[in-house]
Amino acid sequence: MSKHEIQSPLPGTFYRKSSPDAAPFKADGDAVVQGDVIGLIEVMKTFHEVYADASGTDIVFIAEDNEPIMAGQVIAEVTQ
Repeated sequence: MSKHEIQSPLPGTFYRKSSPDAAPFKADGDAVVQGDVIGLIEVMKTFHEVYADASGTDIVFIAEDNEPIMAGQVIAEVTQ
């Protein structure tokens, strides 16, 4: 099995859910399909969806919810 890294396309704040009281888009251990929304990045009050760019049986988040991140930083790893 190999691991695929999902990297942040933008610098900003990473959110794993759409609002504070919502369920996360994906939880650690969930299967993902390429194109699934896994989180949001907020840049200057604008929210951008982050998509899985690979399918896999298991996702593990490296970035925490509400964490400032840089472009190119690893957000999550997907086991393929």
